[in-house]
Amino acid sequence: MKTEDFRHHAHELVDWIADYLEHADRYPVCSRSRPGDLLAALPASPPEEPEPMADVLADFRRDVLPGITHWNHPRFFAYFPANNSGPSILGEMLSAGLGVNGMLWQTSPAATELEQRTLEWLAQLVGLPAGFHGVIHDTASTATFCALVCARERTTGFAANAEGLGAATAATRGPLRVYASREAHSSVLKGARLAGFGAANVVSVAIDAQRRLDPADLERLIAADRAAGKAPCAVVATVGTTGCTAVDPLASIGPLARRHGLWLHVDAALAGAAAILPSMRWLLDGVEHADSLVFNPHKWLLVNFDCSAFYVRDPDHLQRAMAIHPEYLRTTRDAEVVNYMDWGLQLGRRFRALKLWFVLRTYGARQLRAFVAAHLELAQEFAGWVEATSDWELLAPVPLNTVCFRWRPAGVVDEARLNELNAALMARVNAEGTVYLTHTKLDDVTTLRLAVGQRATTREHVQQAWAALQAAARDIAEGEHS
Repeated sequence: MKTEDFRHHAHELVDWIADYLEHADRYPVCSRSRPGDLLAALPASPPEEPEPMADVLADFRRDVLPGITHWNHPRFFAYFPANNSGPSILGEMLSAGLGVNGMLWQTSPAATELEQRTLEWLAQLVGLPAGFHGVIHDTASTATFCALVCARERTTGFAANAEGLGAATAATRGPLRVYASREAHSSVLKGARLAGFGAANVVSVAIDAQRRLDPADLERLIAADRAAGKAPCAVVATVGTTGCTAVDPLASIGPLARRHGLWLHVDAALAGAAAILPSMRWLLDGVEHADSLVFNPHKWLLVNFDCSAFYVRDPDHLQRAMAIHPEYLRTTRDAEVVNYMDWGLQLGRRFRALKLWFVLRTYGARQLRAFVAAHLELAQEFAGWVEATSDWELLAPVPLNTVCFRWRPAGVVDEARLNELNAALMARVNAEGTVYLTHTKLDDVTTLRLAVGQRATTREHVQQAWAALQAAARDIAEGEHS
């Protein structure tokens, strides 16, 4: 592509993106595509000759855009947010234009040092105690995997890395055990499987009435495992569970983990961002006991996907667990700089810190706090509407931005029937295309989730979601009685 053509199409796309961000609500929230729609529209073989960019963009609008679920839609309430913003998009564009690989300090010194400083800023913003050192990963799943590898190597004295998992088990005289509540994210199980612990050695800890990990049960399980010849290795505490944003009690779990020599990893993928508010610092009470922590600026701090902040207490241990140093990756500066290729699974590394820096600079801490606070207030207001309305009920506390609730029509007491009705309600609302919700199961109860977090969401959009739910419930009830 010639420079003048690039300039023309880049301006065209920036204009399109700006209009899209301002008017994402013109589209149905959830794609109405059927499986195979786009595949049927795409040629089976790649083009032999160059095609005009104008044709590519036209095909994007005609064929690709209908298959997009619009996470930027102000009535997207289905999942924890994957936000973006103008400054973040500009930072991403500049990163793509520079095209650097920040694997080593030497391969782009600014990429490394900007990552160091922006993660120091983030740590200050959420109130992390001194002594945590950060790196940007793609997702919290990757960070949790890295934490579990670190735990494995600490328990086995690096025998697993050196000689394999068989040697690790021999060194500990029993299988390594990982503890997490049943509300923990699926990445804990996946990470444990991939790190060689095995799914059978991920131990589900009981939860209390607020769906938080029960430290007394954790203590009991550790003692039972030791008595059975097993090797307690790590505990994952969740601050803001995916299902209902429950907050595990770090202040109780931390000393227990330290007393038993367990690696404590804190998964605060969503909720860590809320700690930028002084009133929400309680979320991380006890984090001083953690060995590692992750939270995602790409969820709730206006940074586009992907950007996950992973912090560790002992970066030397992390590097020993992760680093490989072939001759072609050695430099004369290695002893005096950070080489982030040694802090995770990936060798090649995108310049993710640039978009984070753009956001932190252009919004400032004050506006980011206001952004998060507004979503917390909207979630509380929606929860209040549910509580104040007959035939509706809350199913979990609302400490953050997610409301768990269900429709409970008068006279319906059978739980299986209530599950069916709520599944039908969600399907009806989502099919209309104006609102997008998802569900979870809490103690086998079908639970509707409304997660407030998109950049453009206002009180009006939350009111519209509530009105859509009530209208759908009335329609279903009338159909039941007709």
